[in-house]
Amino acid sequence: MQTRTEGHCDAINQTARRWLIVVVLSVLLAAILIGSLVWGSVTIPWRTIVNALWHDHTGAQEMIVWNIRFPRNLIGALVGANLAVAGAILQAVMKNPLADPGIIGVSSGAGLAGVVMLILYPAHEYWVTPIAFLGAMGAALFVYALAWKNGIRPTRIILAGVAVSAFLGSGISALLVFYGDRVQGALLWMVGGLSARSWPQLMTLYPYTALGVLLALFGAKQLNVLALGDETARSLGMPVERVRFGMMAVASLMAAAAVSIAGLIGFVGLVVPHMVRLLIGSDYRFLLPASALGGALIMVLSDTFGRVAFSPIEIPVGIIMAFFGAPFFLYLLRRNP
Repeated sequence: MQTRTEGHCDAINQTARRWLIVVVLSVLLAAILIGSLVWGSVTIPWRTIVNALWHDHTGAQEMIVWNIRFPRNLIGALVGANLAVAGAILQAVMKNPLADPGIIGVSSGAGLAGVVMLILYPAHEYWVTPIAFLGAMGAALFVYALAWKNGIRPTRIILAGVAVSAFLGSGISALLVFYGDRVQGALLWMVGGLSARSWPQLMTLYPYTALGVLLALFGAKQLNVLALGDETARSLGMPVERVRFGMMAVASLMAAAAVSIAGLIGFVGLVVPHMVRLLIGSDYRFLLPASALGGALIMVLSDTFGRVAFSPIEIPVGIIMAFFGAPFFLYLLRRNP
């Protein structure tokens, strides 16, 4: 009886600790969102920021806060949350700790579809996100089909993802060569960044983010069961392939929404879930919301660094993430045979 009571107390303490980490991540995210309004090529006083957020949007600095920095920060947070949650889901679904929307070709699928829309049909920009979702989903299914051979193995996932990503990347490059007179916007989009993003892009992104996060949280228990292995999940009555397909669709939707707004930003979905997993464990009921907060925090922090470090020159956040994310990927590759 005493052992059972001690185990119950340990479970309560562990849950409380996990919620505390979620609260801490929320506070850190709020702090960097507020701090990022101050820093930039122009340093803006706190009183001006309060005025801009509360009621006054007429002054020059107030307009910088309301029309540039504030919506850009919110977009960065949503993009980071999308990519991090998508990465956490793909790592569970594909049973590979190295899975990431960029590495396994999902972002490239969304990217190719997005570039097609931007170059060939620029007047229909509102279709970019739905078409990018179809591209991301198609790439994910293609990688899964190529990697399937009497089950899924992590090595085959990575090899198939690299091949599909290279193939789709060649399609993007071909479009840029054939339509050289229209590539300026597409090139900036391929690098990945938040420059010139404001309220219209935020209004486009947040419904997809809200839907994706909600569906991911609903699927958290299924992901926990799936982590036990396919045979165990089937013995518990779970339709494994249906759950895997559904969660892949959620991850593809979130990755496509992020890519359609911010371009090809890599490594967020790889780095953040691993960092959060070290803090909070592998229970997806906590891992997914913590990954969303962690991804938002990393993205806003990286974008702020890119704006401030070499001001007035701005480094796109995609370059920042690649610079720090690639060594982390190599570390994981060495640690996971």
